Amino acid sequence: MADQNGYADLEKQMLILHDHEEKHFMSSEIVRDVILGVSDGLTVPFALAAGLSGADVSSSIILIAGIAEVAAGAISMGLGGYLAATSEADHYKKELKREQDEIIAVPDTEAAEVAEILSQYGVEPHEYGPVVNALRRNPQAWLDFMMKFELGLEKPDPMRALQSAMTIAFSYIVGGLVPLVPYMLIPIATRAVVASVVITILALMIFGFAKGHFTGTQPFKSAVQTAFIGAIASAAAYSIAKLFQAYH
Repeated sequence: MADQNGYADLEKQMLILHDHEEKHFMSSEIVRDVILGVSDGLTVPFALAAGLSGADVSSSIILIAGIAEVAAGAISMGLGGYLAATSEADHYKKELKREQDEIIAVPDTEAAEVAEILSQYGVEPHEYGPVVNALRRNPQAWLDFMMKFELGLEKPDPMRALQSAMTIAFSYIVGGLVPLVPYMLIPIATRAVVASVVITILALMIFGFAKGHFTGTQPFKSAVQTAFIGAIASAAAYSIAKLFQAYH
C-alpha cells in the first residue's frame, strides 16, 4: 500500500511538472550579451563624442569619428564574444572526452563520486544507492550527470558563438548610436554635446533600471550606478580634451 501511494504521489508530481510552465525573460547568456553590448555601446562612443566636443571640433567630425568607433567597437566586441563562446565549447568537449574516458577506465571511482555528490544534497546511502546503480546502467545519462553536477558544465548550444557575436555587436550599435543622435541634428558641437549628455544619461538610467530588474538586483540602484559610470567617463574624456587643448 505504501509503495502504491508513493507511485501515486510521484505520478501526481509528474503531472504537475508537465502542466507547469516557467516564465523567464530569456537565457542568462543572451542577457549577459545584451548588457555587455549596450553598456559599452552607450559609454564608449559617449565618452569619445564628449572628448571631441571638448576639443572644439565640428559636429560632422564628431559624428564621423563616432560612427567609425561604433563600427569598429561592434566588430571588436562581437569577435570577442565569438571567441569566448568557441573557447567555452572547446573546453566542454575536452572535459567531456576526459570524463568519458574516466567512466570507462575507473567506473568504481566515478560511481563513488556520484554518491559523494548526492550525499552533499542530503541524500542518504540507502537512497542514492539505486540512483548510482541506475546511472551505471545508462552510460550517457551517467556522463551527463557528471558533466553537470561534478564539473558544473552545461552542453553549449552549437549556435552559441554566432548568436553571441551577433547579439553583442547589434547591442553595441544600438547603444552607440544614442549619444550620436544630437550630432546628426545639431551642427554646433557645444550645443550638441549638451543634448547628447541629457539623452545618454537618461538612456543609461533606463538601461540600468532594466538591467537591475532582469538580473534580480535593485533596479533604482542599478540605474544610478550605470548613469554615474557613464557620466564619469564622459566628464573625464571632456576634461582631458580641454586640458590638452589648453597646453597646445
